[in-house]
Amino acid sequence: MLELSLSRDARNCRALNGHPWVFAGEIAKPLPQEADGTGVILRDARGRLLGSGLYNGKSSIVWRRYARDEAEFDATFLKEAIAKALARRDSEAVRRLVWSEADELPGLVADQYGDVVVLQTLTLGMEKHAAEIAQILKTATNAREVLFRNDAPGRRYEGLESVVETLSGTPLTPFWQEIDGVAYYLDLAGGQKTGFYLDQRAQHRRVAEFAKGRRVLDGFCNQGAFGLQCAKAGAASVLGIDSSALAVAQARANAQKNGLAAEFLAENLFDYFTEKREEIFDLIVLDPPSFARNKASVPGALRGYKELNLRAMRMLSPGGILATYSCSKSVTREMYQEVLTAAALDAGRRVRLVELSTQPKDHPAILGIPETEYLKGAILEVE
Repeated sequence: MLELSLSRDARNCRALNGHPWVFAGEIAKPLPQEADGTGVILRDARGRLLGSGLYNGKSSIVWRRYARDEAEFDATFLKEAIAKALARRDSEAVRRLVWSEADELPGLVADQYGDVVVLQTLTLGMEKHAAEIAQILKTATNAREVLFRNDAPGRRYEGLESVVETLSGTPLTPFWQEIDGVAYYLDLAGGQKTGFYLDQRAQHRRVAEFAKGRRVLDGFCNQGAFGLQCAKAGAASVLGIDSSALAVAQARANAQKNGLAAEFLAENLFDYFTEKREEIFDLIVLDPPSFARNKASVPGALRGYKELNLRAMRMLSPGGILATYSCSKSVTREMYQEVLTAAALDAGRRVRLVELSTQPKDHPAILGIPETEYLKGAILEVE
């Protein structure tokens, strides 16, 4: 295997403390172009082994660790690593199978929806082995099809093109899939992410436990999962709001398919809060898309989160429940709790913390790798 060395000036390189990434400015000398997309050994400036990782000289992150020892990146390694990832997960029909660095498979994301596996290869090294990976996952899950959902913007940083295709070459048509007792029409090839927000499944169920007899607002509802679970649990009424007309149309279809009473509107939630100040709900869910794409956008994101939660608190009945979430990687759990505290003070409401939430078991957060922890949330009681 080829070897890569850290620069003597890279004293603050996080890889020295176990982090799996090395940046271009931290290496002593780049490797030749033929090393791109292959597994290479990393050593510190004194020659000590730091592990094996995928190298790509075209990326700002030139090395991503997949093993702490010397290990070839080949079909044998992939089969064993994927088997370990699957062993850490429950045997459910809908689940995340592999999650990148959290499973020591950098740049590989795989989800299962019944008999279909959706695969994303976000690094050059994984891309070169995509066919092998697809076959390993297909065999392990008995899937009828593997969809390569490789249209994520991050691929361009690895010099990769955007492409969506199936292993068989036959286009994948949308289909109905039951998830936790509710059927959803999944467009895996054209929908958001890999087709569904699997990281919030546990919260869909948990929030529904508070819904019986309550007037529910599902903010940023997407396909309506929070609202539909609440309707199923006996909510007095459910209103879902999302700025995407396509998402709202799908949420309505999902409600009809399941025979659930829920209303959905295509509208900007901030505008709705401004125009409907007198509306009162008993349970409000806020599950917006990321407000902070990088550290530079954090201050603006925090202002947005505060305003959103402030308005929601003002629209809750006494004793109402606010389930609120942030999926912004750059916004820490501490930052988000400070935002919620500030919103409660400005709203003039006494707010009790019921519980905090994080990512589910199949989206593991690894200590020492803060990039693996992105989802944080809280269920609050607003007096």
